[in-house]
Amino acid sequence: MTRTPTTKVALFRHGFTDSAAALEALTGLGEQAEPILAILGRTADPDLALSALVRLADEVEDRAALLTAIADDEGTAMRLLCVLGASSALADHLVRHPEQWHELTDPAMGSTRPAAWAVRAGLLEAVGADPRDDRPVATLPDAEAVDALRVEYRRVLLRLASRDLSHDVGIDDAAAELSDLAAGTLEAALAVARQRVGESASLARLSVIAMGKLGSHELNYVSDVDVIFVYEPSPGHEDASDTAVVRAATQLASHLIRICSDHTSEGTIWPVDAALRPEGKAGPLVRTLASHLGYYERWAKTWEFQALLKARPVAGDLALGRDYVDMLAPLVWSAAEREGFVTDAQAMRRRVIEHIPAREADRQIKLGSGGLRDVEFAVQLLQLVHGRMDERIRPTATLSALGALTDGGYVGREDGEALHEAYAFLRTLEHRMQLFQLRRIHVVPEDEPSLRRLGRSVRLFKEPVPSLNRVWEHHRREVRRLHEKLFYRPLLAAVAGIPGSEARLSSEAASTRLAALGYADPQAALRHLEALTAGLSRTSTIQRALLPAMLEWFAEGPDPDAGLFGFRRISEALGRTPWYLKTLRDEGTVAERLAHLLSTSRYVTGLLEREPQGVRILGGSLAPLPAEPLVEEMLAAAGRQDDVEKAVRAIRAVRRRELFRIAAGDALRLTDVADVGKGLSRLTDATLEATLRVAGLAVRRQRSLAEAPARIAIIAMGRYGGFELSYSSDADVLFVFEAEPGADAHVATSYSQAVANEVRRLLALPGADPPLHVDADLRPEGKQGALVRTIDSYAAYYAKWSMVWEAQALLRADAVVGDEDLRRRFVELIDPLRFPVDGISEDDILEVRRIKARIDRERLPRGADPHLHLKLGRGGLADIEWTVQLLQMRHAGRVESLRTPQTLDALAAAREAGLISEDDTALLIEGWRMVSRTRNAVTLVRGTSGDQIPRDTRQRAAVASILGYPPGATDEMVNDYLRCTRQARAVVDHVFWD
Repeated sequence: MTRTPTTKVALFRHGFTDSAAALEALTGLGEQAEPILAILGRTADPDLALSALVRLADEVEDRAALLTAIADDEGTAMRLLCVLGASSALADHLVRHPEQWHELTDPAMGSTRPAAWAVRAGLLEAVGADPRDDRPVATLPDAEAVDALRVEYRRVLLRLASRDLSHDVGIDDAAAELSDLAAGTLEAALAVARQRVGESASLARLSVIAMGKLGSHELNYVSDVDVIFVYEPSPGHEDASDTAVVRAATQLASHLIRICSDHTSEGTIWPVDAALRPEGKAGPLVRTLASHLGYYERWAKTWEFQALLKARPVAGDLALGRDYVDMLAPLVWSAAEREGFVTDAQAMRRRVIEHIPAREADRQIKLGSGGLRDVEFAVQLLQLVHGRMDERIRPTATLSALGALTDGGYVGREDGEALHEAYAFLRTLEHRMQLFQLRRIHVVPEDEPSLRRLGRSVRLFKEPVPSLNRVWEHHRREVRRLHEKLFYRPLLAAVAGIPGSEARLSSEAASTRLAALGYADPQAALRHLEALTAGLSRTSTIQRALLPAMLEWFAEGPDPDAGLFGFRRISEALGRTPWYLKTLRDEGTVAERLAHLLSTSRYVTGLLEREPQGVRILGGSLAPLPAEPLVEEMLAAAGRQDDVEKAVRAIRAVRRRELFRIAAGDALRLTDVADVGKGLSRLTDATLEATLRVAGLAVRRQRSLAEAPARIAIIAMGRYGGFELSYSSDADVLFVFEAEPGADAHVATSYSQAVANEVRRLLALPGADPPLHVDADLRPEGKQGALVRTIDSYAAYYAKWSMVWEAQALLRADAVVGDEDLRRRFVELIDPLRFPVDGISEDDILEVRRIKARIDRERLPRGADPHLHLKLGRGGLADIEWTVQLLQMRHAGRVESLRTPQTLDALAAAREAGLISEDDTALLIEGWRMVSRTRNAVTLVRGTSGDQIPRDTRQRAAVASILGYPPGATDEMVNDYLRCTRQARAVVDHVFWD
């Protein structure tokens, strides 16, 4: 009886998890079991390797020869058992074709890589084709040839996998061998396709152009094989009809795809994907050289040239393929000069990330953050930028290109080595994942057994699961860090004299890179960088650490030049302030927000340059503050001043800071448009309240008045009264006063007039903050009327002279500032006028419509586009707001909820009252929000007010960015705007105009 070769404890020590099954299997192997136990312990999954060995032993013709070979020859044992323990798919293949175990006995396998020509020849011979022919044709029967191709493919793959697993083949060598195998497979498949097509196959020269990983000699174990087909008429067949030639070429290409992709009794090889061809799947499968050139010259996008970096001929007519690559090379290497190069490149990377399912994002080894695509994308972009002038950095394989970029000084040596190590590990991990079942997967598994096998497959035998997770996370972090540094750190080395092994770009190369990244004035950008990083001070050192990330964030914005220039100015203002650089360095959110704002909004940048301390605000909430605490702060700041103008400057400084808070939250899309309007309105309330008190005190001092002879209130009107202020809005107001008991009426009037004028003067003074224009033109009799009036004077005027337009204006009256009793009484006075019990008359309705028609005809500025004017255009703010106000004047007398100065609240009330349909309400709300957001965005971008979508492409792109559109989507933004306003106008036509 055969002795049990080992104990359960020993089995666990060697990595087995099912000791009972392992003991049984080892016992069945007899005397040969003991010598192979240690080798089994070095496989990815000893249990899997052992069970597969038992299955194979049961199938081979000479079981004893197999067991003796692995017991006596450690090399054979390592190659066979490592395959059986890492790949259930190749184990199944060996069980189906047990004679192929002899392939793994060759002692030269460990050091010899098969020549590409030999692999090609073996695959062609497998289908009965002569490798010496220029156009080899298969001679085996079709089904037999297709199966023979699969068996030979697996045989070569088996040899490679055994060497890869047992002899530590470098990832670049393994990928190159896989690519040679794929190229030979395509050649053999084309030989079978020629047999299928028959005599007409001779009409066309067909070249198979490899793209992607096959093109760059870095194919995975399992991958779609990306190709493009190019054809020309064969010599001697130039007179054949174009239809016949293109039919022959198309048939050859179509059959080649099916031969590789079809499932047979021997399985499949891999899908052949021709979707990278011009026009993608919608375009013809095959094209001539001239047709390809015409497409790429006129229609191709940046990402298509990036894909062509990898193009190389691999099968068919190789001379034709070389002509194709040579023809397109000048276009590839000038792609970085194309308009929108950076935008297109960023959009492509963003689309990749967006298409990752949420449940896979953290475990995606290829497409996720810190994954393989980050490395490949970074290397390719550097090649496109600098390869125009430096042919040394044009290798197609990622690791080879990275080495050339490092040698050329475009990537720092230490960074290049770290990135090489990370990429090699991630690719190896990807290979081991795919090898198990020969499936195209890129998501790291979560289950314990799979992670354990995966960890052991990369030589992490001690605690394989935690070790794998730790090493993987380390490399992901390195890739994310180096992805940023690859582009931006060398720019600093070019201008700052950084010591050590940093990459050294010439001034010209640095300028080229900045231009490719979207900087319109690279030389100015280099000067800013030099100013920020020059010297050996602590400030310069921190700036050099900050700027790589800042430069990337600037480049993602619509105006990188403005971002960098603004950053320089703010840094010069705050550079010696202890908290400034420390905050940017230690609080990434602050730095990222700052970079985004500086490269997007002139309005915010202007506020920040006047109030650099506002940088601190970016680390906290950007929600607008209520009015009450702001009034207290403003009055406290004013109280520390001994001069009225200085006091109001202190008030305005608080306002400037809060304008920055609101604008920053808006530009970063953290604050809703309705809350922006409310925030600006409450900030204006606080500013007016504080200024009114300071102005009243100043006038009393000037006139030696012990007490104020009158009480004053300020009534908000227009968009201010409706809580819908924009950044450029004036504060439309009415001033109302009442003499104190016993006070002289003339003195009270004069005092009130002086206070109102002083409020307007102080808030309009030139200063470091945007002035607040207090506009009282909506008062009775307009500019000709008294600036301040008593309650009784307002009552007398409205009773005798009021027109319907004044009642309409009072819809937005909101008593917000000053004496509370006066405010309450003023509202009681105007409510019957603006909300008549029975609604306005038919004549008044006609008058409202007549006034609106006149505005539409006469107020639109000369040359303005009526479709893109935000206020007066078709479906713009005026259309929507007048429609809502007409509903209020007609129905608010009986529908109390309509008595609100706010447009959106009034719309909701009208819908609830059944005055407007649900659908129409939704369209008006969408239109109002779209136009209001766009109007605010225009001011944020330009730094000054604007009532039309900008024509300037960079400004329009910035507006789109603030509205949340991705780079390059300005047309989408305009189309959405036109759709919203067109739909809103349709509602206005039947609700307002009836």
